[in-house]
Amino acid sequence: MAWSEVFPPSESILELMVRGTVTFLVLVLLMRVVGQRESGGLGITDLLVVVLVADAASAGMTGNADTIGDGLVLVVTMLFWSVAIDAIAYRWPALSHLLKPRPRPLILDGILDRRVMRREFITEEEVLAQLRLHGYSEFDMIARAYLEPNGMISIVPKPERKP
Repeated sequence: MAWSEVFPPSESILELMVRGTVTFLVLVLLMRVVGQRESGGLGITDLLVVVLVADAASAGMTGNADTIGDGLVLVVTMLFWSVAIDAIAYRWPALSHLLKPRPRPLILDGILDRRVMRREFITEEEVLAQLRLHGYSEFDMIARAYLEPNGMISIVPKPERKP
């Protein structure tokens, strides 16, 4: 094994950074379009999709790259953009709603918001299952329920209806 060929990047560092940047930002945009529900609580099918997307995206990111240095440049580029997006959303709240998902109201004063449910492909049975996990059995016990950015559902009960 020729160690001198394992570590130095085989592709231009600038090209690897551009490829990594474009791929990362497009994937972030696609995940925002897909919806919040898909980002939380990975099941086996979800994990498979993540692996397949990563595999499909890797060819476009690396081109003909095949060294450890190439991989490290791509990893650093991806981590940079992840931190940069978080920093931009924090520093400029006006841009935050474009870069980061917000909680979406599923239940308002005991009434389901069917529009949000349709957008996120959540059934009434799935919402009821989440209510039961929190100790509630009926929608009218809930003042507010939100689909959080991580895909989980948070519940604010009506004051007189605590479990």
